[in-house]
Amino acid sequence: MMNSDTVNLLKECNAGIKMGVSTIDEVMERVEDKSFKSRLAVCKDAHEKLGNETREILNNCGCLGKEPNAMAKSMSWMKTNVKTTLEPGDGTIADLVTDGCNMGVKSLNRYLNQYKTADSGVKDIARRLIGLEEDLAYDIRQYL
Repeated sequence: MMNSDTVNLLKECNAGIKMGVSTIDEVMERVEDKSFKSRLAVCKDAHEKLGNETREILNNCGCLGKEPNAMAKSMSWMKTNVKTTLEPGDGTIADLVTDGCNMGVKSLNRYLNQYKTADSGVKDIARRLIGLEEDLAYDIRQYL
């Protein structure tokens, strides 16, 4: 049986992954540059693999995953659609995705600090997710 810190950190990772995949899905069709689109696709695939890993662990302990905060998801969707309508282009999308990555990194680091007794394997998942977010934000700077 996993301790509560482990379960909570895993659930937060799961919700963050869902938010990341949702954001990438939201902007993917609007991206013009093939390299940028490819980078987003690679990142989405990596998020989905981590998502599968978190779901499997949660399922094995009889726990449910966590959905992203409904308000945060709605605000993100609205901001994405308004900004890309008013200012279409890869620069706007890179700005939105970078903001999302930075928010994810900040939240995940907060959760790592909050759930200190989480299992080291689950902490590793959180760190890998942070790495994905940091790498994507870095890789798309050229489109800002």
